[in-house]
Amino acid sequence: MRELPFQTILIANRGEIAVRIIKTLRGLGLRSAIVYHDADAGTPAVAMADTAIAISGRTPIAAYLDIPQIIAAAHKASADALHPGYGFLSENAEFARAVTKAGIAFIGPAPESIELMGDKIRARNFVQRNGFPVAPSAIEEDDPATFTFRARTVGVPLLVKPSAGGGGKGMRIVRDLANLEDAIAQARSEAQRYFGDGRLYIERYVENPRHIEVQVLGDSFGNLVHLFERECSVQRRFQKVIEEAPSPALSGTLQRRICEAAAGIARAAKYQNAGTVEFIYGGGEFYFLEMNTRLQVEHSVTEVITGIDLVAQQIYVAAGRELGFSQSDIISKGHAIEARLYAEAPERGYVPTTGKVLVLEYPDGDGIRIDSGIVQGQQITTAFDPMLAKIIVHSPTRIEAALKAHRAMRELVLLGCETNAHFLTRILRDEAFLSGHVHTGYLEENPHIASGEPESDVSDFLATAALLTRPVRDSADAVPELHAALGSWRN
Repeated sequence: MRELPFQTILIANRGEIAVRIIKTLRGLGLRSAIVYHDADAGTPAVAMADTAIAISGRTPIAAYLDIPQIIAAAHKASADALHPGYGFLSENAEFARAVTKAGIAFIGPAPESIELMGDKIRARNFVQRNGFPVAPSAIEEDDPATFTFRARTVGVPLLVKPSAGGGGKGMRIVRDLANLEDAIAQARSEAQRYFGDGRLYIERYVENPRHIEVQVLGDSFGNLVHLFERECSVQRRFQKVIEEAPSPALSGTLQRRICEAAAGIARAAKYQNAGTVEFIYGGGEFYFLEMNTRLQVEHSVTEVITGIDLVAQQIYVAAGRELGFSQSDIISKGHAIEARLYAEAPERGYVPTTGKVLVLEYPDGDGIRIDSGIVQGQQITTAFDPMLAKIIVHSPTRIEAALKAHRAMRELVLLGCETNAHFLTRILRDEAFLSGHVHTGYLEENPHIASGEPESDVSDFLATAALLTRPVRDSADAVPELHAALGSWRN
């Protein structure tokens, strides 16, 4: 273990990511402090932290966005460093500056990197100038008077996007140019409402694209590596539902190209700490989408295939330490799948759900990891993002990982609050998912998965799984093993 200049680290976040960070801090022998709103008073993260400091706000979310209050809490806890987690202030350059100005180390990239990559237009132009692929597009601020005309010359289908923000808010797909002006007006209004910034750009929409992202990690000595890619194509309303690593879509050559492109973009930006470069992939080509200058929700699948604790690496880099490994040292082993457990009802249009957690039992076993931010007895509200936990599995092959994930979701018990657990099991047994033939519109094209209508029976599922196993393992025992793994599925 490398000696660190920190003793106490404040976590400016909540839920499962706060719990995840605390676990690493314990392993490093560091004290944890956390800020919390009353709505989170009974959560595991608050109970686990060495110090918990209450903060307040007009709403619970407003409390976690209050920069002066959070910095005051860091001083109160005698924190040497601050970890922003993801969401909230994690990609706010002014917050990073304020933390540093207060004499506290910010566990994340430099504010300049956050500003460069946080603005999608600036990031896109930067990537293009450095010779990396971007989709054909029209940027409003280049010449607002000709924006619509230039967008038309790109050709349909088009994707209208806000320059600021993310999470799918403000995005519109245009397949008929007659609808372009209306889509621009709607996107601008939504972008202004969510991000306070109505600037837009339009790019060629890749039909049935796959969403591929690459984890990168850089230090202050000029060392930068990638930790391979993640497939994040199973989405609902531009929000990720299931992620996996590695991507089933990429050959060895293409995987190498996209990972090297991500590392090249990060190097050009002189990026330090953990980050993710995202791409759209389709038709054999990939295009830069955006860069997230923080830890991603789905970092867990990268950790289990590489054995590298990304939170620990973030702390080492923030402490001025050099990466303890090179690119050739990083090896991807097996296959990992992550399923996001949401408090929502897919069968009713993904509406958020609430309730008190009366019974909570997570699956366990070899190759199963649970990242959770809830506890039995906790009240689930709509005050925050609906994600409750992540179920991550790791196996030698993709099909074995899918079967393990399916079994894990079947064993999960959460009573008192409706969740998307059954929805996740339906995805994990779906033939298109098992074959790896998914894209960002996969769930929209298969409404039966959300509605809960049956599409295939047990024998169909087992036959599909057995067929998919043959290229991976030509074994006479494959089918009996699949039947054993899915014994509970028959009930």
